[in-house]
Amino acid sequence: YLTVQNFDVFCSCDNVWFLEWAQRQRQVFVLLDTNPKDLTCLSDNGMDHLNLVAYSAAKCQKDVGYVLFLVTGQGVLFFMLVAFFCNFASPYVLPLYHITLGWLAETTQTDGRRRYRYDAFVSYSGKDERWVVEELLPNLEQRGPPFLQLCLHGRDFQVGKDIVENITDSMYQSRHTLCLVSRSFLRSSRCSLEMQLATCRLKAEHRDVLILVFLERISRRQLSAHHRLARLVKSRTYLDWPQEPQQQGAFWDRLWNKLKPEG
Repeated sequence: YLTVQNFDVFCSCDNVWFLEWAQRQRQVFVLLDTNPKDLTCLSDNGMDHLNLVAYSAAKCQKDVGYVLFLVTGQGVLFFMLVAFFCNFASPYVLPLYHITLGWLAETTQTDGRRRYRYDAFVSYSGKDERWVVEELLPNLEQRGPPFLQLCLHGRDFQVGKDIVENITDSMYQSRHTLCLVSRSFLRSSRCSLEMQLATCRLKAEHRDVLILVFLERISRRQLSAHHRLARLVKSRTYLDWPQEPQQQGAFWDRLWNKLKPEG
């Protein structure tokens, strides 16, 4: 048995436990000198007496619905952010990751010099492969000295290696990236990825590592749908493949001079 007389406490949530304990306790019989619903507490000003039950209901009760609202609201917000990130930012995360790895591999070389296996990494659509074999290779790799070494995905990529790693490693082993732009190039997802990696490297190194060659006449309306390439065309010089045979010799001279090693 517990008898309580002249119950007098401050209005605080730390003191509300007594009411809950007295009502739920089964092994101790609690006898109050007044009705539990009429118990009062002393307010912070030290003068007013408030009803302890009313104070507990107003100040100390945890609103389960409000807590669930906060939890579910944060969960929905997190899900929306993840969906937004996957929709808009995921195409840039993987290229940026591999570009960072390539940049770190270059900066950690012991002698501080860059060693290149290729003079140019060639990004082209599979539908333009015939032009690459019949025109590009004879006029660049068989012309010299110095004889240029090009990296082609159909010839020089490592079999069984991830496509993104193949592109990144080959691109960072090349002095330049040569993009052969055509309508099929614009429709190719692999060419789009290679363009992303090339532009990321261009921004990271601040060097003239990207060369654009247009194999076809592409209107501004068609080009405007490809924002990355459209910005490059506005800010950088590019080469057009001439259809007239008498102008093609000058074209190869300009391209060979851009790709050849310095000195």
